[in-house]
Amino acid sequence: MILKGRAHKFGDNINTDDIIAAKYLVTTDEKELGKNCMENIAPGFSGKVSKGDIIVADKNFGCGSSREHAPRALKGCGISAVIARSFAGIFFRNSINVGLPIMELGDTGKINEGDSLEIDLDGGIINDLTTGKTYKIEPFPGFLQDIVKRGGLMNYVKTR
Repeated sequence: MILKGRAHKFGDNINTDDIIAAKYLVTTDEKELGKNCMENIAPGFSGKVSKGDIIVADKNFGCGSSREHAPRALKGCGISAVIARSFAGIFFRNSINVGLPIMELGDTGKINEGDSLEIDLDGGIINDLTTGKTYKIEPFPGFLQDIVKRGGLMNYVKTR
């Protein structure tokens, strides 16, 4: 599975309230959540995202509460994947559950805001098409790719 998009950079400890403010938790509709994604820390963010774009962050992305609204909001605004130095455990699981691929990269500092990225989930490769740099990551396991391709865990279970 190959993903392509532009990088949007964030720092350490981006919590689930940063991703989607609590006042928007009245829905689970991804498109509605996506309209307000990151508004507290990056006003207008959802309007800057093109379908397929990728978030690149530092440590502890998705810390905070255990709700699935955060990865739903990211998907709803058009984000296709998140690359970070590390993730909060529950965010990792929730992301897979809703079909959002996330991957750890030890040094995200060399990827710049706006860089064009290509992620090969099968091969475990991130290509920065802007700088020409290539990064090796843990390949995304096949069964997790199947969950993502089907749009999340519930759809995956229904088709098995």
